[in-house]
Amino acid sequence: MKALNIVISNSSGKPIYEQITNQVKAAILSGELSPGDALPSMRLLAKELRISVITTKRAYEELEREGFVETVVGKGSFVARQNRELLREARLREVEARLEQAVEAARAGGVSLAELQEMLTLLYEGEPQS
Repeated sequence: MKALNIVISNSSGKPIYEQITNQVKAAILSGELSPGDALPSMRLLAKELRISVITTKRAYEELEREGFVETVVGKGSFVARQNRELLREARLREVEARLEQAVEAARAGGVSLAELQEMLTLLYEGEPQS
């Protein structure tokens, strides 16, 4: 079983179960967690994070519903074998959500589409932004 490095923030504004869900998904999408890897038991994770087992249960149920985790009764929860296309779709959704936030901020700040495109190109190509 790989150790999960989950950090809970009381100031994030997001529910704790959602913070757990997002961090486990990120670990799976980045390859830090591989298909078949065992996750800590709900009780162990709750104890480590000093939160309710109900909260960890909700996070694991959400991960299972979204296809990231498989639970085997009596054995535990494991990273699901992922379809590469589903992984790509999940990454695309995440990027799209972040770009929506950037577009909203750009509009609110009076940044033109051309300026936004230039910033994105510079950031994507790894150019330092001045």
